[in-house]
Order: sequence, then C-alpha cells, then structure tokens
Amino acid sequence: MLKKILSLATFVVACTSHIALAQPYPNKPVRIVVPFAAGSATDIVARLLADELRATFDQSFVIDNKPGGSAQIGAELVAKSPPDGYTLFVTTNTSHSANPFLFRKLQYDPIKDFTPIANIMRIPVIIVVNPKLGVGNLNELVTYGKTNPGKLSFGYGNSVGQVVGAAFAKRTGLEVVNVPYKSTPQAITDLLGSQVSYAVADMASGQAFVKEGRLKALAVSSLNRSSLMPEVPAMAEVAGLEGFDLSAWVGMLGPANMSKDVVDRLNAAVRKALAKPEVKDKIASFAAEVSPSTPDEMAAFLKAQLVSWGNSVKEAGIQPE
Repeated sequence: MLKKILSLATFVVACTSHIALAQPYPNKPVRIVVPFAAGSATDIVARLLADELRATFDQSFVIDNKPGGSAQIGAELVAKSPPDGYTLFVTTNTSHSANPFLFRKLQYDPIKDFTPIANIMRIPVIIVVNPKLGVGNLNELVTYGKTNPGKLSFGYGNSVGQVVGAAFAKRTGLEVVNVPYKSTPQAITDLLGSQVSYAVADMASGQAFVKEGRLKALAVSSLNRSSLMPEVPAMAEVAGLEGFDLSAWVGMLGPANMSKDVVDRLNAAVRKALAKPEVKDKIASFAAEVSPSTPDEMAAFLKAQLVSWGNSVKEAGIQPE
C-alpha cells in the first residue's frame, strides 16, 4: 500500500511539474533592472513599459533600480542572472556602448553576456550655444574657435555629451576646454550664464530653452535630423563630420542564452506598446523618439554602436579610467 501511495505521489508531482512547465511565459512576476535612479528618463520609460507588459501578459513586471558605477552595478547583476526571462534589463548606451571604452576593466561583456530583446527609444543629443556668443551654425562655431584660440569651452553632464563634444573638437581641430558636470541641467545653467561657450546636451534638457530663444541649437549628433527638432541640422551634414552618428539610446536586454520563444514574446509586446499613440506621446514629452526593432536588428545595432563609440572615444583621445 505504501509503495502504491508513493508511486501515486510521484505521479502527481510529475504531472504538476509538467503543467507548470507547460504554462506560457510569464507565469510569475518579472523583474526589470534599471541601472539608474528612479525619475531618470530610463526609469520613466521602463515603468511605462512595465505597465504595458503587465496588461499584455496579466502578470507583474516590477522595476528594480540598481544605480551606481556608471550603470555597471545593474549590468553585472543581469549578466549573472538565470536566462529564464524573469530578470530583464532596460539600459542605455552608458552600459553597452560607452563603458567598454571609458573603463579599463568591466565585469561583464556587453555582447556575450546579454540577449538583445528590443530597442525602445533614442534620445537625440544637441550642441547648444548661448546666443550672446554670436554664432549661428556649427561652421561659425568652428571659425570662432579657430580665430579665438583658447577661448572655447564646452560643458557636458554624461558620457554621450563627453564623447560627442570631444570627438567634434578633435575632428574640427578645435582647442576646447572640457568642463564636466554631475548632470546636464547644471551644464545648461552655466551655459545660460555664459560660463561655458557651448554645451552638448540631451534634447530633453535643452529643447525648452531653445524654444524660448535663450539658447540656440546648432546641430543634432545623430546621422539624420530629429523629427522632434527637424529644423536643426545633423552634425553629419557639416563638411568634415560626414557619417557622424552618436546618440543616446534605451533598449531591453536579458542575460545571455534566453530562449527564442521568450525573447520573441517580449519583443512583440514591446513593439505593440511602442506603436500606441499614447506611449509615443509620453516618450516624445521628454524629447525622445520611439525606436522599435526586432531582436536581430537590436543585436546588429549593439555591435554597430560598440564600433562607433569605440572609434569616437579613441578619436577624441579620451583615456579609460
């Protein structure tokens, strides 16, 4: 009798396990790691997507902020997590494009340790000047710098601002004093007070001042003009800067070796969310553009961005820490 009971118990456990395994993903709460503090643009869009995924899958998607180390803390955590789809990563160019060249050693590989799921958005970066400087376009800024050697300075508050500004100066032969800030708004404040000559800022930080006429946007750092400020030329349109393309981006990844089925389900859900007018409007409200992709397209994008950032960092002469 005992033997029969044990056999029956084993059968029930096996059936229960089979049923659990057969349940479609996700069948328990999913953690979305964000490597920046709550309130950042990345955090806001991650929470926006978490709500959309929650509605699509009828399951909890919980944001887990892990700021610090220039996004390294969050990246390391995700890289070491099980590839079961229950730990996801909403991150940016900081962890996957810039860090490999700004730091001598990382505890993760931006390509080998992650599974690309979907691009989410791009954040255009603009070169802005105080109108008091008297320059109307990028060529005039270069001319001003060369006729007034040693007088130009530029402010930046993040890695993309640092690399774009340094690469621009290097390509155009400008002698510029780099002025780092803890955040882009601080750089904008000093630019408004004419304490720096120009700033490289995300569009969210500078757009309002441009519309008010307190700052002038000379160029956007992407290959093409931004739909958010179509009147502003792309840096690539300027002679000597052909092909220049360096923007901030946000995307979703997971640990390496996630199953294709889970990746495809997540990708479809993210793309569905990004196609909604209300989601597009929300993203546009903080001066970013939706940038949906397939997993394969994101994989190719990550590799291309790594090459582009690597070339720009080296070209700018920035030494890793």
